[in-house]
Amino acid sequence: MWIVKLGGSLLGASALKQWLKIITHYSDGRIIIVPGGGIFADAVRTAQQLSHMHDKVAHRLALLAMDQYGELLASLNPDLVTASSELEIAERSFQHRAIIWLPSQMVCADETIPANWQVTSDSLAAWLATKLNAEHLVLVKSLSFERYRVKTQQNLTINPANQISIQTLIKDDVVDGCFADFIKHKHFNTWLLSKDDYTIFEQGMDANKLSASALVVKALD
Repeated sequence: MWIVKLGGSLLGASALKQWLKIITHYSDGRIIIVPGGGIFADAVRTAQQLSHMHDKVAHRLALLAMDQYGELLASLNPDLVTASSELEIAERSFQHRAIIWLPSQMVCADETIPANWQVTSDSLAAWLATKLNAEHLVLVKSLSFERYRVKTQQNLTINPANQISIQTLIKDDVVDGCFADFIKHKHFNTWLLSKDDYTIFEQGMDANKLSASALVVKALD
């Protein structure tokens, strides 16, 4: 199974519909999209600044923001379906559908997940990958990762090509501060792609092509 997190920053980019088109074409019930929060989560941040609401309340609203973005994504492609529970995910997968996860119901039911801004949709995508025993977690962002490839290529004796440490990504605010805990000692591979990298999957979801082009995230030991 593949977990593909589509960042909220992709909204408005032509690449977004390409991602949705490819995922629906090749999903066969094996790909689950995790929506970012995007402008909906930004609205929650603004509301918290104005109201001084507790982080727990903001956390729940941010989860609902992800739900909203997920519903928006589903509206962009008629072949997409949403799922809010493990049962619904299993049913949609059995139906060979392309699935968008609406996280609020499942995440709010797990009190072990920190209810603050340190846990974003990236960490929740990793949480879902663990829960569903996924093989691959792909984070798609609007950022360019070329500067990291240059660094790794210059240090091949230290790190394999296309590998980036989780410490670097946290320091550069590419992922949230809790992400390392959510991927530590997990069985799935974690990859980073830019928004225009959908071309990697134009012939199907191929892990070999992914390993040749994507940045692989090195978790903490």
